[in-house]
Amino acid sequence: MVPVPEQPANGTIRHEGDADRIFFDGYWIRYYAPPEDTPAAKRKLLISLARRVFHHTEPGINTPGERLAPARSAYDTETDPVRKRVNGAMLAGALFNRAIDILAVMSELANDGVVLKNDNPVMIECEQCLRDAASFGKMVKHYSGEEGIDELWGEPLKAFLVPMAEYYQSRYAKVAKSMSNLDTIAGRMLEVFSPMPEFEGVGTLIERLAVAARAETEIFRSDPLIFFVWPRFVEAGEAIDEFKPRLPGSMDAATRLRFRNARWLLNRGKNVLTFIAAARVPMPKTTLEYLSRCDAFARGEVDLT
Repeated sequence: MVPVPEQPANGTIRHEGDADRIFFDGYWIRYYAPPEDTPAAKRKLLISLARRVFHHTEPGINTPGERLAPARSAYDTETDPVRKRVNGAMLAGALFNRAIDILAVMSELANDGVVLKNDNPVMIECEQCLRDAASFGKMVKHYSGEEGIDELWGEPLKAFLVPMAEYYQSRYAKVAKSMSNLDTIAGRMLEVFSPMPEFEGVGTLIERLAVAARAETEIFRSDPLIFFVWPRFVEAGEAIDEFKPRLPGSMDAATRLRFRNARWLLNRGKNVLTFIAAARVPMPKTTLEYLSRCDAFARGEVDLT
């Protein structure tokens, strides 16, 4: 019996090609050394996380921190459950931005040699804003409307509370989970389309998108390689959009519906892969819904949408 080689321990770093990589849960992920742990660095990180949160969530919730009081009042007084959820999402945005406003002041003070201790009221207010933002962030939906991605709202609080090095380690663990999520979806897509002669060649496109999606998931936007990775990610998605199956010349209604469902399933899989790779967090609800539709297609159900 051939022995199975032991996997490295999570956190193992090695040099591979042109970059250092760190191992987490089965994946070697591009490694970035954490910056110096200073108030200015924390603020820069949180601003980056804020951009990421608002980029991947529903529009209209990037409420300025100075409007926290009216945002909270609107949430408290709203009684309609649908509108109240949206008010909660707007309140999450205001809380997040208020925390960043406070960190801006802390950074300026630190530049002048004034470092606030953890029990300072300003520090306590900043932490509470981030805790509340993470709580109300559960009401916020992904821009697709599919589900909330509240993991994005929890990251700023963790970045504020723990040392930079520890936060970066937690990021790699999340990237590994996202990569696993991507591989699960791509694998199921291949299972669906590989047996279909009409879709011959699409498997190569799915595999190419999965590779590009994993690269997009691991790379920092500040890395110059983004100008190499992002175009290939977009191109791989567009190749699936443009794919045309070789359909028979004449089809009955049932066959026509089956191919329509297959085309929808292919495009939907591409979209889910794109959502996850761009947000860099798993999307379990959206993933499970997509996998269930793949199962329904395999059973021959007629309406997937």
